[in-house]
Amino acid sequence: METKPPHPPFTQEAATTKVRMAEDAWNTRDPDRVVLVYTEDTRWRNRAEFPVGRAQVHDLLVRKWTRELDYRLVKELWAFGGNRIAVRFAYECHDDSGQWFRSYGNENWEFNAQGFMTHRFASINDLPIKKSERKFFWPLGRRPDDHAGLSDMGL
Repeated sequence: METKPPHPPFTQEAATTKVRMAEDAWNTRDPDRVVLVYTEDTRWRNRAEFPVGRAQVHDLLVRKWTRELDYRLVKELWAFGGNRIAVRFAYECHDDSGQWFRSYGNENWEFNAQGFMTHRFASINDLPIKKSERKFFWPLGRRPDDHAGLSDMGL
């Protein structure tokens, strides 16, 4: 049977690793890659959408990254226990008119014994920002290890 380490029950180190792996995957903006960490029957709440299964999650991600251009994301572990992890995050992107946004949110994750995410509940707020207010400047893709995290940036 395929697994997606680290597996629950999570330690501080394992939960932190799982969060960084998720951040790295999402920063690829590759729906084909991102959906592989979720179970086939994963259940989500993402804003006002409630996709069920990898196919619906894939469709949501395609729509997301078609609208959210130059997307850069930072995630931070908030809490963990057993097979659950709570995360806070912020990401920056712009729309096709050039308006920049910083979106803030929280996610609650639940995993199966093999380390695949079965549930993802996200609450997200969007803040329009000026281009000059941006904080995430690394080249598209993985956030460099020496780039500040959310707490370090006061977010």
